[in-house]
Amino acid sequence: MLTRHKDKASMALDTLPMWLPLLFVLPLLLLMKKKNDERSSKKFLPPSPPKLPIIGNLRQLGDFPHQSLWQLSKKYGPVMLLQLGGIPSVVISSAEAAREALKVHDLACCSRPPLASSRRLLYDYRDMGFSPYSDYWREIRKISVLELFSAKRVQSYQFIREEEVAFLVDSIAHSSSSSTPVDLSEKLFSLTASVTLRIGFGWSFSGSDLDNERFQELIHEAEAMLGSFNASEYFPFLGWIVDRFSGRFQRLERIFHQLDNFFQHVIDLHLNPERAKQKHEDIIDVLPRVEREQSESGAARFAKDDIKAVLMNIFLDGVNTGAITMIWAMAELAKNPRLMKKAKDEIRNFVGNKGKVTESDTDHLLYLKMVIKETIRLHPPVPLLIPRETMSHFKINGCDIYPKMLLQGSKNVQLPFGAGRRGCPGMYMATTTIELALANILYFFDWKLHDGMKEEDINMEESVGLCLTTNKKTSINLVPIKVF
Repeated sequence: MLTRHKDKASMALDTLPMWLPLLFVLPLLLLMKKKNDERSSKKFLPPSPPKLPIIGNLRQLGDFPHQSLWQLSKKYGPVMLLQLGGIPSVVISSAEAAREALKVHDLACCSRPPLASSRRLLYDYRDMGFSPYSDYWREIRKISVLELFSAKRVQSYQFIREEEVAFLVDSIAHSSSSSTPVDLSEKLFSLTASVTLRIGFGWSFSGSDLDNERFQELIHEAEAMLGSFNASEYFPFLGWIVDRFSGRFQRLERIFHQLDNFFQHVIDLHLNPERAKQKHEDIIDVLPRVEREQSESGAARFAKDDIKAVLMNIFLDGVNTGAITMIWAMAELAKNPRLMKKAKDEIRNFVGNKGKVTESDTDHLLYLKMVIKETIRLHPPVPLLIPRETMSHFKINGCDIYPKMLLQGSKNVQLPFGAGRRGCPGMYMATTTIELALANILYFFDWKLHDGMKEEDINMEESVGLCLTTNKKTSINLVPIKVF
């Protein structure tokens, strides 16, 4: 009898319309929507372009995200909100708004998004560039400013920069004797690589087990990883499927292990008691010394992975960004012979017949400094900067900015080295190398186009991609004519 009653009850439930439960759920959903609408109405979010379901504004980024954001900012203003999949991103596109965000509200937006690629490549955020805001980050930043990039430390590497620039001039001189075009892109990349390796690791570029092409490729691969998001970060529920089958994780692991093996090798060489003593203390000498001093004083230990993470910052930032600026500068000067002549005349009139340009000379080369600044304005090496993540609510231009939003600057915000707490501590070292190298190759050589090329034939396209940096699509090849 009891079974029969159960069967009847079950049949009664089965005959209920499918929509009937909605009568009970619908009021609850409407109430929740009303509360959300009330909360949203109190917000004054930045203006935003129309977006699609799920992907948001991702389709509007295009092949050149910094260019796309710049164009969008012309329509939607200097503070703009984009929805990149599941990631709300605020784009700053004016100097005034950038100043308000990065100076007035610096503490509220000085963290970094916890991305999988930076976690893996940078040893669980043990670096100073991509690490989220924390006590550890403040400590590693302090060590970097005081021990690695102080004016005294940068000046101690002057002889390295001048030696490597002299090697560059000698290598170009060999081509000038036969009027052979020089691939300046390759030459200038090799220069910054050599300077970085010697300052950071105590090696010359020729001493590395990475050849020039592979060295550059590895940097670009690491930058591509750090400059892009996993699909699972854009689309938390389904993106992991794309990540799993796209080979992104395998590629990330390969890049990490290649770099980790390289860093471990150079650290082991430095710790070898039979290693010949150098005449200068490079950065791998400095960091273990800090580690030992902290350990002896009872302070928190600065471990090997911390050293590798900082080396990764120096390795990536020190090599590519400086080379990119010099490559674009020479391309712009080759395209504008009048400006090229003006820059050469300033250098040669000041230096005279000394035979080379020294670092003390570059302080007086004001036009050259303006050329470099204008190059960075036209071709910022890191056009969007490294994205920040907001930590608390604040307002920019009257718009509400909430925690866990990304904050990025578009192309027309001129902050090549960042600002505030996240400003690049290596700015002095980078500009010193750029000024010295450009001054010397403009002092020693006149530069001509080859094979009947005209100025308008020079390709000024940017390379496509989601790298942190913006490279010139094609190499700049010029014929050097030795003057001194």
